[in-house]
Amino acid sequence: MNKLELDWTRCDGHGLCGTLLPDEVWLDEWGFPVIRNREITPGERANARRAVLACPALALRLTRSVKGDS
Repeated sequence: MNKLELDWTRCDGHGLCGTLLPDEVWLDEWGFPVIRNREITPGERANARRAVLACPALALRLTRSVKGDS
């Protein structure tokens, strides 16, 4: 299972993640990302990786956990 996580201490609100993943990330009124708390499907994984790599503040990451973990 893969999920997007955001490190708020690094995020500067550039908004690239919202542009690259509009179904997963939307921007609030100040331009900061709001991430849906759901699993990234295998079909979305390539775009999620692209968004992680494009983040200029290195605030976005794609986590992987074993199914059944809390």
